[in-house]
Amino acid sequence: MSFSESVSSTQSSPQSVISDKTLQWTKTLLVTMVWVSAGLFGLYILAFYAAPLAGGNLAKWNDLLPNLYREGDTAATSGIGLHFAAGGIILILGSIQLIDAVRNSYPAVHRWVGRVYVVACLLAAVGGLTFIFVKGTIGGTVMDIGFGLYGVLMFIAGIKTYQHAAARRINLHRVWALRLYALAIGSWLYRMDYGFWFSFTDRLGHTEHFTGLFDRVMAFFFYLPNLLVVELFVRSQKANRTALYNYGVAFILLLTTGFLGLGTYYFTKMYWGPAIVGWLMG
Repeated sequence: MSFSESVSSTQSSPQSVISDKTLQWTKTLLVTMVWVSAGLFGLYILAFYAAPLAGGNLAKWNDLLPNLYREGDTAATSGIGLHFAAGGIILILGSIQLIDAVRNSYPAVHRWVGRVYVVACLLAAVGGLTFIFVKGTIGGTVMDIGFGLYGVLMFIAGIKTYQHAAARRINLHRVWALRLYALAIGSWLYRMDYGFWFSFTDRLGHTEHFTGLFDRVMAFFFYLPNLLVVELFVRSQKANRTALYNYGVAFILLLTTGFLGLGTYYFTKMYWGPAIVGWLMG
């Protein structure tokens, strides 16, 4: 399902028409920003995490998250390696699935990419849950619960997305596909949220071992608001919306787009861009 899918309306006043168009444009802006930013982060994940896995330099993972890799922890390393590799694929393929032209003009491509995408989501969920079960997260119990719930929700959303597609329940399939994508981009938003927070608060509520108040909130915050945004999208498709509702949702989506745009610029300039270029040139 595309974020920019046209919405129907039974309203006929000029104000209603304008509000519908405003909502439609904000959806288009948001999906474009999500596509670009998530695609860049997907390449970064493959460059920073999957490349060391292929090259046998797994200690490099610890540059960003201490103790992520420890020699001898085969099960944990396999789980998190699978999670990272599948995560990069998810972000790139998931963005492709949002393109109307691909879905409408090349339905076979959409279906096959979708199958690979769903499998990658399931593998990422299983890999992450394996790591949590075997080793636990750096943040302890709260992070274990938050990240564990995230993995379970992603697994459920992946199964539901496939089941509804196979049964030709297209509307339900599209809603669950949106929920799955909202969860899939969680790791991308997790980094972005931390980057903004560190810049504006000088690491307030954060500790080295991710046990501060902000760290505990972020164990859940990097994916639950995403699901809320999806529900706003779904409800904005209904025909009985008022103009005020349209403007309210459009305002929220515009703020979200601005936040993502600033974060994408900052992270691409400072982190993602150099890592991607170094990977491709090396």
